[in-house]
Amino acid sequence: MFVLLVNYLAPLARIDELRPAHVAYLDEHYAAGTFLVSGRQRPPAGGVIIAADVDRAELERIIATDPYATEGAASYSIVEFGPTKVAGALRPVLAAAGVALPA
Repeated sequence: MFVLLVNYLAPLARIDELRPAHVAYLDEHYAAGTFLVSGRQRPPAGGVIIAADVDRAELERIIATDPYATEGAASYSIVEFGPTKVAGALRPVLAAAGVALPA
């Protein structure tokens, strides 16, 4: 799994201009099963995306297509991790998303 940390580089007014295109980008990758959860940080300094187990090179290609990134309005940090503890209610959802879970 991956945690993608999005750091805004542009003023919020510019982020808001790009938001519809960014949401379309998110929708595309939710539909593909790559993105599992996302949202804006509080306060709004960027965003957070939880991504499923995918090839890291493919994930890097995907995030390079985010309108925030292509327009220079945000940068990404990628944190890869393997779950070692999972809430019972989330296990079936994560398993269905192809996430490798601990026994």
